[in-house]
Amino acid sequence: MLNVPALITEDYLPDVHTRLTLYKRISSARDSEALRELQVEMIDRFGLLPDAVKHLFAIAELKLQAQALGIRKLELGEAGGRIVFEVRPKVDPMSVIRMIQQQPRLYAMEGPDKLRVRVPLPESADRFNAARALLTTLAPG
Repeated sequence: MLNVPALITEDYLPDVHTRLTLYKRISSARDSEALRELQVEMIDRFGLLPDAVKHLFAIAELKLQAQALGIRKLELGEAGGRIVFEVRPKVDPMSVIRMIQQQPRLYAMEGPDKLRVRVPLPESADRFNAARALLTTLAPG
């Protein structure tokens, strides 16, 4: 999704079965509150979260937001990326049009369902911030 390390590292949690169980719980979390509760539980059980685990939770949160907007795929890397929309996304179409009109070098539609993002995002923090900003901008009303 954002081309950053996002995993439960073996040195943080050596037991493979427990890691797999936690991956399943993270991926099946229904909302932000469930993700927060799981983070608290992991901190209580295993200690402070390393960056890779924090990234895993942040990506899970972004996926929830994207799914709610009818975004099938959000990919961002060092040179930008793309957003792939469902057939009937729940985004504000005017926000997409405004983004393209105001910054045509940075945003462009590729076919009916893909928004190309040409923004340099060299650091992982840049990608997380850009993803959050895009999802906020695309959210209706």
